[in-house]
Amino acid sequence: MSDRLPQTLRSDARDNRESILEAARALFSTDGLDVPMREIARRAGVGPATLYRRFPTKQALVAEAFADQLRACRTIVDEGCADPDPWRGLCQVIERICEVHARDRGFTEAFLAALPGEPDAAGRAYTVGALAELARRAKDAGRLRSDFVLDDLILVFMANKGIRTRSTATQVAASRRFAGLAIQAFAAEPRPVPLPPAPRLARTAPDSA
Repeated sequence: MSDRLPQTLRSDARDNRESILEAARALFSTDGLDVPMREIARRAGVGPATLYRRFPTKQALVAEAFADQLRACRTIVDEGCADPDPWRGLCQVIERICEVHARDRGFTEAFLAALPGEPDAAGRAYTVGALAELARRAKDAGRLRSDFVLDDLILVFMANKGIRTRSTATQVAASRRFAGLAIQAFAAEPRPVPLPPAPRLARTAPDSA
């Protein structure tokens, strides 16, 4: 009996950790990063002490909860930088990151926030540096407007975060069209490129669905 106890405890600890991460992802996705840690513990079915033992700070919990998405965003940026056409690469980065953000409110906040003591600070610095270099190359190619600054891209992501609809599918569709509009605004020489389909957002009559 005593020989099996440590293994049982380790299994319980793993279960608690996964329960906490699952609850955090769900609550961050719907309520954003301001959700209290006690609410995450309650949703996970553990005590606050257990939560803080696994994740001493909210920053640590956020970083672990969205580790996969942060890696996905770095991959998106790397693939954009690898494109021999820097403008096409930049457009793909904008489109794909906006879509990732449209699917998860919490991740958008984690991506944009500069959290004190953030464990992934080095990864964030790498991503920002890679985006800046990609933008420079797109400017040198004459495709990106000369007065573009990286903060303009952050503004797009912040605005994209504000898209809220009743369904994820409509939210993603709205995000795709918004990204298309932003890309046309960034072009050095705007061209009549077809936009993604417009989702139905405005109600034309009180009884319209």
